Amino acid sequence: MSEAADRCRLYLITPPSFEPTVFAEDLRAALDGGDVACLQLRLKDAEDDAVRRAVEVLMPMAQQHDVAFLVNDRPDLAAEMGADGCHVGQEDTPYGEARSILGADHIVGVTCHASRHLAMEAGQNGADYVAFGAFFATDTKQAKATADLELLQWWSELFEVPCVAIGGITMDNCAPLVAAGADFLSVVAGVWSYTDGPAAAVRDFNKIIDGVT
Repeated sequence: MSEAADRCRLYLITPPSFEPTVFAEDLRAALDGGDVACLQLRLKDAEDDAVRRAVEVLMPMAQQHDVAFLVNDRPDLAAEMGADGCHVGQEDTPYGEARSILGADHIVGVTCHASRHLAMEAGQNGADYVAFGAFFATDTKQAKATADLELLQWWSELFEVPCVAIGGITMDNCAPLVAAGADFLSVVAGVWSYTDGPAAAVRDFNKIIDGVT
């Protein structure tokens, strides 16, 4: 994820809470449904052992499908468990600290909300990707900023560091994000709560992406 993608790809985030062995079935279906670039384990406020257990169950499945496995806000656990990297927000572990824990050969991505300054700073410091959002209303988390298509266009035209679009992304609203230059679409409910199931969701998202690119 250190170079901008030729084709926009899916960046899946786990639901806010789940039982790993149960969710594993949804993940297996999603990964069998089509192209997925990344899976971020996002268990805010969970006990360390709960995060470790989720990693143990889910990471092998992701890596068997050549899907990068990232841990949200826990570079220490990502390093301990052998994950591919981590994602940090502006109020989480600072980028520099996360990079020092994980080293240069792991992925570290940074939330930049709707800030050009934060994105340029992250890119200059060596972040593997920057994440912009929220583009749409979402029930997953309280959005701190609202991003627009112009931000994606500006970034994709000027910088090589990939950008991830986040926040309330569904099949009904994702096409303009792809057209504007998003390298990755970060999706939660749009896949896990899809009426026809996660396999169909991944398949249908990829159809839309292919129709735009």
